[in-house]
Amino acid sequence: MTETIMFHDGNRALQDQFDSRRIADRLEQKLTRRQLTPQDQAFIEGAMFFFLATADAHGQPDCSFKGGAPGFVRVIAPDEIAFPDYDGNGMFKSLGNILANPAVGLLFIDMGEKPRRLRVNGQARVSRDDPLMQRFAGAQLLVRVKTRAIFPNCPRYIVTPGAEEPSKYAPRPDYQPPEPAWKGFDDFKDVVHPRQKTPNGE
Repeated sequence: MTETIMFHDGNRALQDQFDSRRIADRLEQKLTRRQLTPQDQAFIEGAMFFFLATADAHGQPDCSFKGGAPGFVRVIAPDEIAFPDYDGNGMFKSLGNILANPAVGLLFIDMGEKPRRLRVNGQARVSRDDPLMQRFAGAQLLVRVKTRAIFPNCPRYIVTPGAEEPSKYAPRPDYQPPEPAWKGFDDFKDVVHPRQKTPNGE
C-alpha cells in the first residue's frame, strides 16, 4: 500500500473493511491542504483554546488543552503557526514529547451556533530564545509548527456548551440520525459509502 499525506496502511485496512476508501480519497483530494488559507488564519487566530496531541519517542500518546486570549496562536507563514507555552504545572508533558518526537496534531473547535473544527498536523519545535517570543505576553517558551496536513472536520457531533441534548446526529436507541448535508454535495455524493450495520442491528 502507498501512504499519502493523510493515510497509512492502518487507515487503509479499516477503510477497506468499511468500503470507505473512495470517500476518504475524495476528502483528501478536495479538503486536505498543506498551507493555511486566510479563512484558516482567521479561525485559528480567533480561537481561545485548542487541543494538542503529542507522543513520546516510544509512541505513547498525550493530549492536552491549550488556552489563551484570542491571538495566542498565530499564523506566521502559510505553512507555519506559533503558540506560547505559559506557566503551568511544570511536568512539560506535551513540550517534552515534542523534544523527543516532533510530530504533533492540533484540533481547533468552535462550539457556537455554527460549529466548526480544523485539524492541523505537522512538525513542531520548541525554543526558549525565539525572537518571536517578544510578541507573546507571558510566554516562557515558544512552539513553532510546520504544517504537513490541514483538514476541516465535519462538525456534526459538536454540541453547544450547556446544551442538555446531544447532537441530532448522535446515535442512540430507537433513533435514526439524519445524514449530514455534506454527503449530498456534488463533490462527494458519488463516493459516499453505505452505513454499516452495527452489532445491535441499528
